[in-house]
Amino acid sequence: MSVFDFTSLTPDLIIDGLESVGFTVDSGLLALNSYENRVYQFHDDNMEKFVTKFYRPQRWSDAQLREEHDFGFELQEQEIPVIAPLKINNKSIFTHQGYQFAVYPCRGGRIFEVDNLDQLEWMGRFVGRMHAVGAQKPFIHRPSFNVDEMLYEAKNIIAQSGFVPSCLHTAFFTILDVVIAEAVKQYQPKDQIRLHGDCHAGNILWREGEGPHFVDLDDCRTGPAIQDLWMMLSGDRQQQLLQLDTMLSGYEEFFTFENDQLILIESLRTMRVVNYMAWLCKRWQDPAFPRNFPWFESDKYWEQQILMLKEQMSALQQPPLTLLPAY
Repeated sequence: MSVFDFTSLTPDLIIDGLESVGFTVDSGLLALNSYENRVYQFHDDNMEKFVTKFYRPQRWSDAQLREEHDFGFELQEQEIPVIAPLKINNKSIFTHQGYQFAVYPCRGGRIFEVDNLDQLEWMGRFVGRMHAVGAQKPFIHRPSFNVDEMLYEAKNIIAQSGFVPSCLHTAFFTILDVVIAEAVKQYQPKDQIRLHGDCHAGNILWREGEGPHFVDLDDCRTGPAIQDLWMMLSGDRQQQLLQLDTMLSGYEEFFTFENDQLILIESLRTMRVVNYMAWLCKRWQDPAFPRNFPWFESDKYWEQQILMLKEQMSALQQPPLTLLPAY
């Protein structure tokens, strides 16, 4: 089975896998929005809804998946609202026909509003509680936010893919090299802990009266705490300062935030945008990607990436966000 191979993952195989661990699928499989894995909602003969995730082959080892699941269980034990997988006979990772999969309870909710200050303060408390647990012990098998993988290797993947048009090759890689060099210089994290890793609005659901919960720990890694905060910032510099101050007022009820982490925001953003391009290159053999990202092969896309990288270089050269001292 290749790293891209979901071709044999048929509905019958999925249902057989679920039945092999004791589920009765009494509905069809409703595909949910996921490109990296294959995720489906179903209900059993008691009309209880569940979600199953079939992991992309060869992306994570069983040991790495166990660390993800165990982190979710730790958070649940502390009553932190993360949707952890179900355990069946004390196992949460199952294998069927070579595919790793897990089953989760189905939880709904509405999208977290990144410009809502009340919700941001609540999110700050939520993330602070999560980080207090994340700091208690390290990941052993999960990767970290590091420049070798997330900048240098990502650049090599893009370069070897052949997707950058020849007419834009020099312009693209010239600015990419400059941006990477500056991001590497700035990315000097000190304390690193277990993180959610992909803390953006799409991975947060809001339930009225209950607040936020995370639906996915698939990208959990070791890294600096600011990684789980910066993606919730939006707008101009003043708006971001207000949002950050609001989040940290809740966050610091549960965990200490070191302000010197603020200089890491733009280097982490650089890792994210470079990895997104590399991710599309790596996954292009998966038929879901050309179907859903048809613009990726166009000259216009790569022209836009050159402009985006120039803007990112400008952001890296700006002074980092600075919080006003509390009195």
